[in-house]
Amino acid sequence: MNLATVASAFKPNVTSLGYALFLATNAAGVWGGVFPFLPMEFQTPEIVFWFFLAQSLVFSVSYFASALGVYFLPGPTRRFMVILASTPYFFGWCCLIVAIYLEGLALPMVVAGGGLLGLGSAGFFMLWQRLFASLDAERGNRDLIAGTVYGALLYFSLYLIPVAVTSFLIPLVFLPLFGLAIVVKSREIDRDQPMFEDVPREHPNVYRRVLHDYWRSALCVGALGICTGIMRSLAIGDPQVGSLVNVLSMVGALVAAASMLALWQFKNLRLNVVSAYRVVFPFVITSFLLLPFLAMEYAQWLAAVLYAVYSMAIMLMMIQCAQASRDRGINPIFIYGFFAGIVYVLHDVGFIGGSFAEKIMITGIEPLAVVALVAVYLLGLMYFIGQGGFRKIFRRFDAESIELVALRPRGQRDDSLRATGSTRRYAVEKLSEPSEQTGVSDAAPTPARAARRERFDQHAVYQDRISKQAELLRQHYRLSARETEVMELIARGNTVARIAEDLVVSENTIRTHSKRIYAKLDIHKKQELLDLMDSFDPSELGG
Repeated sequence: MNLATVASAFKPNVTSLGYALFLATNAAGVWGGVFPFLPMEFQTPEIVFWFFLAQSLVFSVSYFASALGVYFLPGPTRRFMVILASTPYFFGWCCLIVAIYLEGLALPMVVAGGGLLGLGSAGFFMLWQRLFASLDAERGNRDLIAGTVYGALLYFSLYLIPVAVTSFLIPLVFLPLFGLAIVVKSREIDRDQPMFEDVPREHPNVYRRVLHDYWRSALCVGALGICTGIMRSLAIGDPQVGSLVNVLSMVGALVAAASMLALWQFKNLRLNVVSAYRVVFPFVITSFLLLPFLAMEYAQWLAAVLYAVYSMAIMLMMIQCAQASRDRGINPIFIYGFFAGIVYVLHDVGFIGGSFAEKIMITGIEPLAVVALVAVYLLGLMYFIGQGGFRKIFRRFDAESIELVALRPRGQRDDSLRATGSTRRYAVEKLSEPSEQTGVSDAAPTPARAARRERFDQHAVYQDRISKQAELLRQHYRLSARETEVMELIARGNTVARIAEDLVVSENTIRTHSKRIYAKLDIHKKQELLDLMDSFDPSELGG
């Protein structure tokens, strides 16, 4: 493994450091524990409960409101200003500081501060999401993952600053710094991209398809949100526990994000949220079943582990939403608002459910056991719904996998893919002919598209020679799955309108994909694409 290559992936820039400072600051007030940089005597259970309730409710509602706003009023998102997020964030912290010194106003100040911080935090997350989605996939994903790594490191460095000073530095120094970073980088956004020019109500079928494809992924991340919400309800009674959860979860997020970024340099990564949750689910539900039988120290470590996993899930959620915006040409605020709204509402359900479960007194049953029962019930319910309920429980999910194309030099083949070529199977299937009406249902992809999706999800179903050549170009030029899909359809003679119909996206999105494909392949017209494809020997894939 080339250490210089790995080191270059971790090289900081304005985007990654600005996002890191925002994450560290956000974790100091609204993450898994309580307020690690405010006086412990101030953090009574009542104060902490009402702060988190106000913060989390406003936080989740802000995402849904933004998604609806983008759908019906897409224009303002092109001018979404940082001041709309920084103003409530600033005054939210001011309310917390006032609450420390004015004991009589502590509760109303804390509730107001929680609501303002929830609004400001959601606003900043959407600003960062818009920035990451506007960048090319390689750069945007790298800055997001690197920012997560540096965010954990910056959070630990806050402990080197006196507590009394930190609470003032956040609104007066840190907020202006990461606010300036997002202002500077937002000015570089190319607002001529389809995702920003899109008018959702002109083609609602595209948005219905997106919601259909991604709601299960949102529920899976939301199930982890339920778990962390329940553990947050257990932490409010002991601020020291909350601080420990913050530190341990940041360690987990640091290790996971750093490992992912390093591995990505040399290997294509394909992560499917639904599949990953199916693997994690048995361990999560078992951990809650053990909660009543083990010591309180177990609950602390469980909370830390769950928040570390949740941190990674939130990062993957942002990557997947950004990929959906690029691939489908939809506004990044819409898909992120929909996805995050589901996740954080379920976090609220876990927090409120866990808080009330602790208060329930049942003869012969400890409060911790009631909490465990509530957790297991909610997890089981989410898993059942995520599988499609009674009607669709055995139906194959349609959410697309998250794709991170390896950052090796362009032109270098992926030997791991070539080594498995001889074991692949091929299926020749004619593309469906264009019809007079819309050829793609909002409920299911065409057979040809299903075959392509299966191949891009690494189940290797090749239609014919063109499919094999498209796969070879994907490996050689490091194209994404969607770019390869569009390139193959272009090579087959499909028009822009037909491709847009088949993939359920706008024609402008397909034109943008075509430009990116031609730029990566260093060609200028369709005939050059066909000549380039013919220069690749399909027999290299085996068979």
